[in-house]
Amino acid sequence: MPDLAPILSKEDIEIRVADLANTISEDYIDGDLVLIGVLKGSFIFLSDLLRGLTIPAEVDFICASSYGSGTASSGNIRLTKAPDIDIENRDILIVEDIIDTGLTSAYCIDVLSALDPKTIRLCTMVDKKERRKKSIPVDYACCTVDAGFLVGYGLDYDQKYRGLTGIYELKGA
Repeated sequence: MPDLAPILSKEDIEIRVADLANTISEDYIDGDLVLIGVLKGSFIFLSDLLRGLTIPAEVDFICASSYGSGTASSGNIRLTKAPDIDIENRDILIVEDIIDTGLTSAYCIDVLSALDPKTIRLCTMVDKKERRKKSIPVDYACCTVDAGFLVGYGLDYDQKYRGLTGIYELKGA
């Protein structure tokens, strides 16, 4: 049975997401913001972030994945859902649950850049640098960690643990 070591409590997450929402609201006060969540993991973080914003924003999703059923990135990225709304000349904030290797985020930036947005920035719940393979600009992060396989608050291991209210390091998987 895997062991779960606490990294961030529900209360810590609430405070960090609220602070980040305030910063984003200030940064985009005069913008035309579209939050684009990367499914599946971002949906919990994105909905809390959206509720914390004090400015109008639209929401859309893309689905990109580089993980199989293990704890390491496969490196093969698939886009299975493109944005539904027109993002041309709009401010795009890609919302991720975690940035690990950077490969998926870089791929999403490339795909969305081809749709001619005004700006593209990257926001993540967790910026994890242990296995970073692609240097990408992480504009907003609630938390930075060096290592470990994390689950909870949208983060999963083989589609399990997403619903945990905190973030935990999964040991022994």
